[in-house]
Amino acid sequence: MIDLTGAAANEIRRLQHSRSLGNSYFRVRVKPGGCSGLYYVLDFCPQPEIGDHIYESLGINIIIDADTHHYLKKLTIDYAEDLMGGSFRFHNPSSSENCGCGLSFNIAV
Repeated sequence: MIDLTGAAANEIRRLQHSRSLGNSYFRVRVKPGGCSGLYYVLDFCPQPEIGDHIYESLGINIIIDADTHHYLKKLTIDYAEDLMGGSFRFHNPSSSENCGCGLSFNIAV
């Protein structure tokens, strides 16, 4: 299950609207890299691909691919603004290590 906070859902809707992507899906992926070994990649796509897991949170359709799914169990995505600007924040109970930037993490095996 993937959850969004109200602030994250509002920001995703704002981005969809500003890019004229009204019915798009919000895709969350994990790729190797970053300071801690893995990092989050966010994107919009027109439709799911074969093998994708589809979730819905606060009216947003979220897609997680099969390779990424096991890294993101019980992930909560938030959005916050501070003096440095706005960014998505990830609360991943599966991560064993997080980078100070909040975008990079690792999973204990």
